[in-house]
Amino acid sequence: MKKIQELLDAELGQAFRAAGYDEKYARSALSNRPDLCEYQCNGAMAAAKEYHKAPIQIAEAVAEQLKGSKLIGDVQAVKPGFINMKLSEASLSAYLNEMRMDERLGCEKAQQPKTIIIDYGGPNVAKPLHVGHLRSAIIGESVKRIERFAGHRVIGDVHLGDWGLQMGLIITELKERRPELPYFDEAYEGEYPAEAPFTITELEEIYPTASARSKEDADYKEAAMQATFELQHGRRGYQALLGHILNVSVSDLKRNYQNLNVEFDLWKGESDAQPYIPDMVQRMRDEGHAYLSDGAWVVDVKEESDTKEVPPCMLLKSDGASLYTTTDLATIVEREKLYHPDEIIYVVDKRQEMHFIQVFRCAKKCGLVGEDTKFTFLGFGTMNGKDGKPFKTREGGVMRLEYLIQNINEEMLKKIQQSRPMDDREADKTAKVVGLAALKYGDLSNQASKDYIFDVDRFTSSEGNTGPYILYTIVRIKSILKKYAETGEKGEGAIIRPASSESEKALQLELAKLNGVMESACEEYAPHRICAYIYDLANAFNKFYHETKILGAEDREARAGWIELLNLTKRVLEVCIDVLGFAAPERM
Repeated sequence: MKKIQELLDAELGQAFRAAGYDEKYARSALSNRPDLCEYQCNGAMAAAKEYHKAPIQIAEAVAEQLKGSKLIGDVQAVKPGFINMKLSEASLSAYLNEMRMDERLGCEKAQQPKTIIIDYGGPNVAKPLHVGHLRSAIIGESVKRIERFAGHRVIGDVHLGDWGLQMGLIITELKERRPELPYFDEAYEGEYPAEAPFTITELEEIYPTASARSKEDADYKEAAMQATFELQHGRRGYQALLGHILNVSVSDLKRNYQNLNVEFDLWKGESDAQPYIPDMVQRMRDEGHAYLSDGAWVVDVKEESDTKEVPPCMLLKSDGASLYTTTDLATIVEREKLYHPDEIIYVVDKRQEMHFIQVFRCAKKCGLVGEDTKFTFLGFGTMNGKDGKPFKTREGGVMRLEYLIQNINEEMLKKIQQSRPMDDREADKTAKVVGLAALKYGDLSNQASKDYIFDVDRFTSSEGNTGPYILYTIVRIKSILKKYAETGEKGEGAIIRPASSESEKALQLELAKLNGVMESACEEYAPHRICAYIYDLANAFNKFYHETKILGAEDREARAGWIELLNLTKRVLEVCIDVLGFAAPERM
C-alpha cells in the first residue's frame, strides 16, 4: 500500500506537468504549521530559478490544476510561493479503510529481503548483567524487531565475552579452593561430571575475588595467565570447566534477558571464533596484508580521506596472544561461512567506534566478506543519573540490571495501588508489564547515539512522553471497545467515516502516517522515530476522546464508525509497541 505522501506527490506531479513545469519539483512535506495546512510543497520556489518566473505565479498555476483532485480537499498558493494543502476528509477515511483491511496495516514488506545479523547484548560470562548492558539489549532488540517487521531475515547474536584472562582467573581461583576436582588432574582420562562444581551465585563471587587478588599478587596473576594459555590451547579439563561456566552463566543470562523481553537467536561467544583465527591470520600474512611491527602482527587500515589518525589493526600481540580485534574478525569469518549476511549491525557503546572502524576496514581489505556486505556501527550514548554522570548506585557502584528492573517495578506497583483497587496478584503482574514499558520507552524515545538522564519518577509517570502514558491510552481504548461490545451492538459493515471534527481528522492524519514512519525507522535503525510517532498518535486520540461522545452518540452509524477508528488506533499502537519490545495490560 502506497504511503499517503506518495499519493500526494503523484497528484502534485500531474499538476506540475499540466501547468507546464517539471514534476521533479513536485515534492510534499508535512506542514510545520498545522493551523494553516496539513502538507506543503515548496517546489515553486526552486522552479522559479529555472523558469525565470515569480514563485507565486508557478504556485498559483499548480494550485489551479489541483482544484479538481479527489485526494486534496483544499489547496492555496501563498506568497512567496508555497502550495498549502489539506487532504479531503473522504479520501483520508478511504485510505484508512484500506489500511484497516490490510493485515500489515498498509506497511509493505521489503521487495528484496536481506539477511541481517545484529550483534547486541555482549555480556561477559560469570558476571551479572548491570546497567551498562541495558542500552545494547533494549536498542538491539527493537532494531531486530523493526527490521523483521520490514520483512528481512534477522539473526540476533548475544556475542558473549567468554574468552581471555577472565576465564583463567576463574580456573585459578577454583583450583585453589577445590584442588581435588578432576579438572585439575592432567592424568585424568575419565568422563568429567555433568553437573557444574559451582552455582551462579558462587561463580559471580569467584571472578571479582580472583580479579582483585591478581592485581596484588604477581604469582597469582601469572598462574591465571598460564591457565588462560592452557585453556586456549585445548587443555581438556579446562575446556570442560569452560563448558560449565558457559552453561551456568547462560542459564542465568537468559533468565535476566527474559525479564527485559529480549531474545537472542544465537548464544555464541568469542570462544566460538577461536578455531577460525589461525587460518585467518595465516591467510592475511600470505596475501601480504599483515606485517610484523615491534613483534606484533598488524594490518594497515588508514585511508587518505581520514581526518583523524586510524591506527593499524592489531591481529596478534608480540607474545602471539589474540585480542578483541582478532576475535571480532574471526567472528566475521564464522558469520560469513554460516550465514552469508548482507549486513552486520553492531549495537555497542559509541566509545568503541574506532575499534569497529579498524575491524570493518580490515575485514573488507583482507576479503573476509564481499564488497557488497554492509557493516553498520550503531553506537549508543550513556545512561546517566540525575547528576549528569554515568548511572551509579547510591553507594557509587554499578547497579545490577535485575535490581534496576526491580526498582522500576516497585515504583510502578505503588502508583497502580494508589490509582485503583486491584488484587495483589494482578497488580504485581500489571506493574511488571507497565514497568518494562516505562524502562524501554524511557530509553528508546531518545536517539540512540545521545546520552540521556535515567529518571525513575519521570519514566513511570502516566503523563507526558512516557511508556505508561502510551499504555494508558491503549487501555482506555480497550475499555471503550469492551463497553461497546457489552451493549450488544454489532456494527457489522461499519467503516471509518469522513472526519466530522478537527480532532477526528487530526487522529486520522496521524494513523495514515504509520507506513512512512515504519519505513524511516527501518532505514535509519531508529526506534526513537516510532516513539515520537506513538506519542503524537496518543495525544491525537486523547484529544479526540475528550471532545467526542463516542459511546453516547445518538447516531448509530457514527458510533459504529468511531469504534472502527478506535480499533484501528489500537492495532497501530500495538504494532508499534511490539516492535519497541513491550506490550499493554488489559487494565491499569
